[in-house]
Amino acid sequence: EELIRRLRRAKIARRRVQVFKPRIDDRYHATSIASHSEHTIEARPIDRAKDILRYTDDRTEVVGIDEAQFFDEEVVEVCQKLANLGKRVIVAGLDQDYLGQPFEPVPQLMAIAEYVTKTLAVCMRCGAPANRTQRLIASADRVVVGATDSYEARCRRCFEPELSQQLHLAVEEADKTSQNTELAATDAETPAEELEAAEDQGNHGAEYQGELEESPFFTNAQ
Repeated sequence: EELIRRLRRAKIARRRVQVFKPRIDDRYHATSIASHSEHTIEARPIDRAKDILRYTDDRTEVVGIDEAQFFDEEVVEVCQKLANLGKRVIVAGLDQDYLGQPFEPVPQLMAIAEYVTKTLAVCMRCGAPANRTQRLIASADRVVVGATDSYEARCRRCFEPELSQQLHLAVEEADKTSQNTELAATDAETPAEELEAAEDQGNHGAEYQGELEESPFFTNAQ
């Protein structure tokens, strides 16, 4: 929301603006950044941070970068180069991951920035100011792109950093239980399957031997 507001103000001031976003973030729009209130602004999706330098026009005055936590560490150097060229660089991103740990490379970007603004959400549990992101799905991966069905804002008091890991372990345990149940069912059916296979083999053997015994007879008869 804040990034879009600042970029729109820059456009109103008739500044040349370019906006970039990580390609993996396609939750709302493939070629735009969007706020939860459905405000959007056009952005170029890119795969690597260094592509920002490649696509930035020399005449561009303001560069916006969204979801910086999804980029590699090279985004820090990219922002430094753009700023040294006299461009205004506005970057948005999460400074903490789903465990409440520093989410690189955002802390490094905060360290080199002239101005840092931390915006707080509203805790979905108690309504207090929230600066943490609660993951609601089972995954141990650090980067999982998702919307409100996967994450929600939490304050320090309501934040449960181990919840996602617990969900992940619960899913793994359920999968193991399911596999063990299937294995037990397979083992229980094995004797019957072997019996059927033995019966089939006996039948096929009898038929085959019968053909061997009868073939010379019919051949001789002809």
